Amino acid sequence: MEKRGDGNDPVETVDSLDRRGSGSLPGETFIVHNQSGISLPEQEQSATMKSKDNYVSVPLEEKFPEPGLLGTSKETQDDCYNQYDSILLNSLKPDGAPPDHGLGPYFQDGKRRVDYVLSYQVQKPASVRRKPSRFLDNPLVRGLRRSLSWTRSRHAPPPRQDPELAAQENRLDYHDDDRRFRRQDFEENLMEMGLELERDEGSKIPGIGFVKIHAPWNVLCREAEFMKLKMPTMKVYEVKQGSNLVEKVRLFIHKVTAPLHPKVETSRQQSVKPLSHPFSREKQHLFDLSDRESFFDTKTRSSIVYEVLKRTRCSQVTYTMGLTSLLGNAVYMSAYPLHDGDIDSPTDEANDRKLLHEEWASYSVFYKYQPIGLIRKYFGEKIGLYFAWLGVYTQMLIPAAIVGVIVFLYGCATVDDDIPSMEICDPRNNITMCPMCDRACSYWKLGTACGTARASHLFDNPATVFFSIFMALWAAMFMEHWKRRQMRLNYIWDLTGFEEEEMAVKDHHRAEYEFRVMQKRLKMERLSPETEKVKLTCTDRMPAYMTALFMMIFMVCVTFAIVFGVILYRISIKAALHMSSYPAARSNIRATVKTTGAIINLIIIIIMDEVYGSVARWLTTLEVPKTDKSFEERLIVKTFILKFVNAFTPIVYLAFFRGRLVGRPGNYLYVIGSYRMEECAHAGCLMELCIQLCITMLGKQLIQNNLFEICIPKLKKLIRRRKSEMDSQQEAEFNKTLQRHEKDHFLGPFVGLTPEYMEMIIQFGMVTLFVASFPLAPLFALLNNIIEIRLDAKKFVNEVRRPIAARAKDIGIWYNLLRGLSKVAVIVNAFVISFTSDFIPRLVYQYMYSSDGSMHGFVNHTLSYFNVTDFQPGTAPVEPMHLGYSVEICRYKDYREPPWSNESYELSKEFWAILAARLAFVIVFQNVVMLMSDFVDWLIPDIPKDISLQIHKEKILMVELFMKEEQGKRLLQDPPPHNHTANQSLTQPRLRPSSHTFTNSSNC
Repeated sequence: MEKRGDGNDPVETVDSLDRRGSGSLPGETFIVHNQSGISLPEQEQSATMKSKDNYVSVPLEEKFPEPGLLGTSKETQDDCYNQYDSILLNSLKPDGAPPDHGLGPYFQDGKRRVDYVLSYQVQKPASVRRKPSRFLDNPLVRGLRRSLSWTRSRHAPPPRQDPELAAQENRLDYHDDDRRFRRQDFEENLMEMGLELERDEGSKIPGIGFVKIHAPWNVLCREAEFMKLKMPTMKVYEVKQGSNLVEKVRLFIHKVTAPLHPKVETSRQQSVKPLSHPFSREKQHLFDLSDRESFFDTKTRSSIVYEVLKRTRCSQVTYTMGLTSLLGNAVYMSAYPLHDGDIDSPTDEANDRKLLHEEWASYSVFYKYQPIGLIRKYFGEKIGLYFAWLGVYTQMLIPAAIVGVIVFLYGCATVDDDIPSMEICDPRNNITMCPMCDRACSYWKLGTACGTARASHLFDNPATVFFSIFMALWAAMFMEHWKRRQMRLNYIWDLTGFEEEEMAVKDHHRAEYEFRVMQKRLKMERLSPETEKVKLTCTDRMPAYMTALFMMIFMVCVTFAIVFGVILYRISIKAALHMSSYPAARSNIRATVKTTGAIINLIIIIIMDEVYGSVARWLTTLEVPKTDKSFEERLIVKTFILKFVNAFTPIVYLAFFRGRLVGRPGNYLYVIGSYRMEECAHAGCLMELCIQLCITMLGKQLIQNNLFEICIPKLKKLIRRRKSEMDSQQEAEFNKTLQRHEKDHFLGPFVGLTPEYMEMIIQFGMVTLFVASFPLAPLFALLNNIIEIRLDAKKFVNEVRRPIAARAKDIGIWYNLLRGLSKVAVIVNAFVISFTSDFIPRLVYQYMYSSDGSMHGFVNHTLSYFNVTDFQPGTAPVEPMHLGYSVEICRYKDYREPPWSNESYELSKEFWAILAARLAFVIVFQNVVMLMSDFVDWLIPDIPKDISLQIHKEKILMVELFMKEEQGKRLLQDPPPHNHTANQSLTQPRLRPSSHTFTNSSNC
């Protein structure tokens, strides 16, 4: 590397004219040397500026030797970087050291680590903006154009540039210059905050420039103290796991499950733990600072830099702009921290990312526990808590899945002993049923519903009542288990003293909020120059609130309309299949209608989920929340409401409305003219509810949650490869030459944990809300979550940029949603058992109407009589002789008086008796189960006893540590006197040097 003068100034080597023109900073002057190192006159500089010339930054004192020289002014000098800033932005290796072209996350000096990266669009020269087409690039066409241009050059003046194209280029140049000016201002402010920057515009990614950011030690210490980061001190203490018996049992379980633990250091139980304290520069002696490079890990360093970035503003524009506004206005394209290293390079040294890929983000280790400690170390507490919660939820699904399978097997084992289904399948019971639709449908035999009745028993049996009670208690135990696990993680991760007041330090105002406040301030200043502190009030947000309210109501109505459209489809297709002349179409009409209707509902749910997510984000943006936390909570509430309604409206209709808004033969309920409302099968709507739940749950998990997450990244990678016109081998070779920040640029952006949580919350609702109708739901959820954990792990480790490490002590609003769903699930299951299944009618018949206390005669008890002469005109079957004989009386499922009664077709006494029993069961079931859940909540303490003792021990040790420190300071300041005379003789000499020293320091 070439030196100038005494060799103290850095030298920047620029490889091409394009890089030299775009990479130099405004206000920075260079001296040009030829290959021999001799300075050239100014007249010869333009002729000798080649791609291999070396450039040296000139200090500003040489650039502007006198204030009035060369027409410079103070404003001109203020627009330029000073010498120190220029060195930071073009920092290279120290003199005499060879350039390091390593691909690691470091500056070009190979020492300073890159903590954060900003990428931006590099302005292209005008000569390359308009690319010639392939036709114009043909050699024959080029030759023809050259000949024509040579002919015209002799007879015509040179052509003038199109004014529209010139104006367009000027507008592009203006926007590029404006963005470059904002970047320059923002980066100057960053350097004033103490950060060190390095610009890279000569990357292998055309049109993309990078600003690499490094936080030096003093900035890390200052921001760590400001953010109140807890760091481990040199004081350690022994961690006791509890009593001797409990500790022995825990050690035994740990040895037995040793093969299930990942091979990482953080998964091992530690017998000692360092005492943690918020970092303070005045108390640096408490911390082990022997290795400053590893004291703040990469996750902490990136979060500190992100805190500085959020606090820094670009002020030399019309209004102040933060990082979010700069990203939104395309001043910067992206901002992200770097991953530690590659995951598949055999020569790369071991790093946390590679370890996570091997021990966590692999399907081959699906049976192992997650390395939660390493996840937290690499991604931060917020993401670590999500995967810890997902792991606890998946573990708790194991007993629920086992009990659900047992309940299902019990239904399979007792299906042949179920008397009602045996009566339906008995061919001796010659029961003629009324038509299921008008005109096209004819009379049918009850025995044809034998298969549906037997299948319904698999899910509609006494064991499902027990399973509903079990799942309500399971939900309560899951919530308590998670609270205990969360407290244990808070202790291990030193979050026990982390309060919302500390979080408020990081809760900066959002850029959109500040922009709206600025607009309001300017408007108020026009009316009255003296204005107080301005903020957005409810009055300012009222139009957005009303828009959000009406849009939410409209979206819910859209969901209801879609469900109603599917109902009309089922009614129409049933009538069409009955009128079909093909025997295959008429063979299994009910199963065809159920399945196709459920699949259509699934497709609509998947499509509308994406629509509702975008609508919820748009409505939240309209409200202009003040902080990111407020924005996230409002977005979660809106998204949850819309997606919950979207997923569960078809299920709620099948469970509580279908078959109850029908009417009776001769007096059916019609909608939109001649559409007769749907009826349930004789065995009830529970089977159809089970089919809908099964298809919706499996479809959402397989298609929306898993297939999309697997296929979309691969599709994006394929499209990028097609655009680059490289095959897989060429792309692999190209990736080996990229630096760390260039590789991470190709990764997808991190969009937050809201989609991941939302998937699991909807799944939790399907597992708990309608579990009485689908006992296999926990099993399917368990199988999905085993895949989901590894799929999310691969996405976080391999496919997205490294997220910002965010501190959190709990899962936030998601816990409230889970708790609310677990309470609602008790009520919903009570109504499903009482009104959707035949559990209550069977109990009432067995103990009130059965002659021998058995279920014999139950089917006949549930069927009412109808005289076919009472059909409304135009609704009787077209083929009344379909069964081969004339039908005078048909049966339908309801509790009504017979036609020969004085109150024909009115609701019977049995109906009111069963209704009263159903309501009584709902009240008793709800109160008993909720009482049991509250008892479980009270019985299990939120904080484990050993953790409570350890937290108390930490507080005592911390007090002792500071007491000893205070005593040491007093001993140093006031040493004990030997005798009174010596004390008197030493008093005055001790005061004089102190006074003299103080004066000197004050003069300095």
